[in-house]
Amino acid sequence: MTAGPSSTYVRLEGTELHVTHWGHHANPAVVLWHGLARTGRDFDELALALCDRYFVVCPDTLGRGLSSWARDPAKDYSYASYGAHALAILEHFGIGKLRWLGTSMGGLIGITLAAGALKDRITHLVVNDIGPSLPAEAAMRIAGYVGNPPVLDTMAELEQWLRRNYVPFGPNSDAFWRRMTDTSARRTDHGAVTVHYDPQIVTQFTLHRADLDCWQHWDNVVARTLLLRGEDSDVLPPSVAREMLTRGPAPDLVEFAGCGHAPTLASAAQQQAVAAFLDSAG
Repeated sequence: MTAGPSSTYVRLEGTELHVTHWGHHANPAVVLWHGLARTGRDFDELALALCDRYFVVCPDTLGRGLSSWARDPAKDYSYASYGAHALAILEHFGIGKLRWLGTSMGGLIGITLAAGALKDRITHLVVNDIGPSLPAEAAMRIAGYVGNPPVLDTMAELEQWLRRNYVPFGPNSDAFWRRMTDTSARRTDHGAVTVHYDPQIVTQFTLHRADLDCWQHWDNVVARTLLLRGEDSDVLPPSVAREMLTRGPAPDLVEFAGCGHAPTLASAAQQQAVAAFLDSAG
């Protein structure tokens, strides 16, 4: 019988980091790390597909979901902090070697760790629709909606807002959007509905934009690597993807038709591509 999902809070320097985890702790570990304004619950479908043979760890980044908000946003909403948080989560669960899959921001966190603190521990790295450099237009698009979260009257309105803003996710089931709505919502002090994150996470695009240039890290990754790309992605242009294939870990590339930034990895076809790579010899 497969265990999970379960919910754990990891304490670190006065903050709480929420982690949803699936499967048995004795199995090989795979960390699934979400994008900028999302949560670990985005991976529910993929985690369910993997948890029969992996211990699947899905954190909520600081400032998102059920994790604490930053006490010092200018410092704490940065890749340096996220990397430290990842190490604390791995220590909490006693994880040594691991596989890492990151969507967008989670992919960049994975790249920096695979080139640095976890270079000898990440055996498989999946980078979902992000590159070592981010086009300015795409950054402005994302910052535009992340920095201006909606305040709505009903959950139905929030679902429509999510469907509009995440059209690049591509076709997904009604059940997917309902679950995404449920795990994306919080109530304001006045009872209205808004999204689950601290709007100040957008400082990644204002105060820490230099951290988005990760070519020096990419060139130092030695883990077996798979690059995923939405065929219509504006975040990972074809030219950047092509350069990634000739540098650093020289990954395999899988492109998914019908979506942009970023593939949700909720469909059977997308999950099969991920699972085949994770199951391969390191």
